[in-house]
Amino acid sequence: MLNVRREIPNELQERVRRELEPGESVRWMEQPIPKFFTPMSIGAFLFAIPWTAFAVFWICGASGFKRPDFSGGGFAFFPLFGLPFVLIGFGMLLSPLWFYRKAFRTVYVVTNRRAITFDPGWTTTIRSYAPAQLGNVYRKEKRNGTGSVILGQRVWTDSDSNQRQSMDVGFMNIRDPQRVERMLKELVAQATPSGR
Repeated sequence: MLNVRREIPNELQERVRRELEPGESVRWMEQPIPKFFTPMSIGAFLFAIPWTAFAVFWICGASGFKRPDFSGGGFAFFPLFGLPFVLIGFGMLLSPLWFYRKAFRTVYVVTNRRAITFDPGWTTTIRSYAPAQLGNVYRKEKRNGTGSVILGQRVWTDSDSNQRQSMDVGFMNIRDPQRVERMLKELVAQATPSGR
């Protein structure tokens, strides 16, 4: 169900506690709503369909559309060169599952001093946003009231095409983005010296 709140796992709560500085307190903490198909996973999934189909077809063609006979040696192992491509294809086909599982290890936090994202992968990336970095916060909201609070963008240059790529970063796919955006703007206002 979409609006069922999950209890944040103890290990994530402990990770947040270790990140806090003396005198810093949590005002809001939540995990993203898990979804199988995200914008990032859908592209890989769609690309994986023809990739995997071609790799399987190549293996079948290389083996003469029959079971390879390894007793003769030599060319019998040639069809196996396509196996890594099939495995890569299966990995891409499973990308929606990886993104779904990633949501269960992601946590977003607003404290009395900053915003923090804990983004899992091979290692956990912890991004901290001071009030001075939160001046251009905005939200993307869906009809059902869920959405994302965008804290900034991650920009990189694609090594293949040498073109700049960007991706929104922040509190993605949360339950009450309007409330969270308001909290962040209050944090900015509290940190701004009066008279400015």
